[in-house]
Amino acid sequence: MPLKGVRVARVASTSFSTSTQLLPQLAALHQAGASIIILASEDEWSGPLPQLDFCHFKPIAIHRDIHIFADCWSLFQLWRFFVAHQFDIVHSISPKAGLLTAIAGKLARVPIRLHTYTGQPWVTRYGFKRGLLKWCDALIARLNTCCYADSLSQRDFLIAHGVGHVNNVKVLGLGSLAGIDLTRFSAERYSMQDKLALRAALGMSVDAQIVLFVGRVSADKGIYELLHAFKNILLNDTLHQQFPAQNKILLIVGSFEDNIEKSIREEAKALCGERVIFTGFTHQPEQYMAIADILCLPSYREGFGTVIIEAAAMGVPAIGSRIYGLIDAIVDGETGLLVDVKNIEQLTDAMAGLLENTTLRLTLAKQAKARAIRDFDSQHCGELVVREYERLRQ
Repeated sequence: MPLKGVRVARVASTSFSTSTQLLPQLAALHQAGASIIILASEDEWSGPLPQLDFCHFKPIAIHRDIHIFADCWSLFQLWRFFVAHQFDIVHSISPKAGLLTAIAGKLARVPIRLHTYTGQPWVTRYGFKRGLLKWCDALIARLNTCCYADSLSQRDFLIAHGVGHVNNVKVLGLGSLAGIDLTRFSAERYSMQDKLALRAALGMSVDAQIVLFVGRVSADKGIYELLHAFKNILLNDTLHQQFPAQNKILLIVGSFEDNIEKSIREEAKALCGERVIFTGFTHQPEQYMAIADILCLPSYREGFGTVIIEAAAMGVPAIGSRIYGLIDAIVDGETGLLVDVKNIEQLTDAMAGLLENTTLRLTLAKQAKARAIRDFDSQHCGELVVREYERLRQ
């Protein structure tokens, strides 16, 4: 047991990434002998965490946005907890948790302080706020023992913008936060009867073509561009000679953010009528991937785009923006298609091309699945983290 007796704190602003992606990695650390405590806000995603038998959950409220007094209180709580438990390693994800953990860990003299970057909010900001958020990311790199990016292109981006340097920002394996659970994201889990039942529950025909979006429903995920591109698909007369417009569905899976739910629903109705279905947040996005033809993520910024690999493992090819992060998740022309960010015309063409060309779509799907299985198995990624912790302890 290479990490026997090693005390580890994993810290995040929300419980979402921990409960949806990190559990196989935490289990691997536990099997290696580590004692693990999860620190995160108690929220809608934290429900399963107290019941885990391989780690403990300690709720500490950490706001994603700037709240000076609340942030100072969170910082004090983290520092006090670090001092009391004498951790060997603290490891954070998400920007706010990363900053507070880096400061608290330094003050508490935790010997190994780590952070994983999963995307930079300042990329889509301007002026003072952009500068402040970028400075915070740079401070995280400065205060920590080592930092990680969840994609090779994100690492290059951080170094190019002076946030980190080649000696303190690494990528484990080929990237991703924690890989994917291949037993969970497997199309073989769903029978034809399961798929038909889900389609019926959603009010879809058995032969409907489904374009799937999974993620935060927000402007910086490219949701408005996606709606406009799908409207173009519905108006594409050439495409409809093979596949009628009434048999096309845009399925949007995820919770709304930034107070845009009303705006998005109105836009969807005006542009696409009844051809857009919103499901809200789900703990089982894989069931929707099981019935999808393509996944679409026209995001403005991504650290990696784990949902792309999750869909790939389910045999679903993806269309994504040509941005850092997604250029690692999608091999253009091999496992999916890349389009310029905010380019509705290219997005429309890519969607139309995959919907009308079944041979191309199935070829990309097969290659995407093979890559996901080969390079992003969560068990392999967990082993990489165990070896990295072991190296840092030497």
